[in-house]
Amino acid sequence: MNPTEHDQLVHLATEACDMAYAPYSNFRVGAALLTRQGKVYQGVNVENRSFGLTICAERTAASSAISEGHKDFTAISIASRGGVTPCGACRQFLAEFCDDLTILLVDVDKKNSVRETTLNKLLPDRFTELG
Repeated sequence: MNPTEHDQLVHLATEACDMAYAPYSNFRVGAALLTRQGKVYQGVNVENRSFGLTICAERTAASSAISEGHKDFTAISIASRGGVTPCGACRQFLAEFCDDLTILLVDVDKKNSVRETTLNKLLPDRFTELG
């Protein structure tokens, strides 16, 4: 990922964070997902009264990409208070579509605070095909 893509992903994830629907937890998360083809998809967390129906920003972005035929991801930026990592479900969901993924964790409360990690570091023993 080049510096321009890095900055764009950080900006778009932070922008998306403001659009999240989080009336119950007030914990907004935005994501910007980069495909191998260079297209970026934004996503937000969308809460529901029945908390089990809530969907995370990472899966919203990936679902948008997949619905347009993009299934090969190279990087994702995730913006939230504290710059939290993806949940376990999102880690496994993203692992379905890439061998590894650069992950930028943006703390929206601290200007220019971005941590970089990878999907392989966060999910070293992911579920793979049987047999």
